[in-house]
Amino acid sequence: MGQFDWFSSIGATDEAVAVLNDQPILFTILLVVLVAVILQIVLLWYIHYATMKPEQRKAKQDKKDKKKAAKTAKTSK
Repeated sequence: MGQFDWFSSIGATDEAVAVLNDQPILFTILLVVLVAVILQIVLLWYIHYATMKPEQRKAKQDKKDKKKAAKTAKTSK
């Protein structure tokens, strides 16, 4: 009974569970890589948002307002 036997219940093969039980550092590396990728995505989104020109932000807001107005017009008919 290893600490990664619960992976069998979510569909991992017996070989994969055996590898994780033998080398648990692989699971740690997987988690670290996933967190790093998520942080990169958040950083890229922030850079994109922070470097938008005011005209771009206004155009984006106007587009949202038009969609909202069209949606409320449809529901009121």
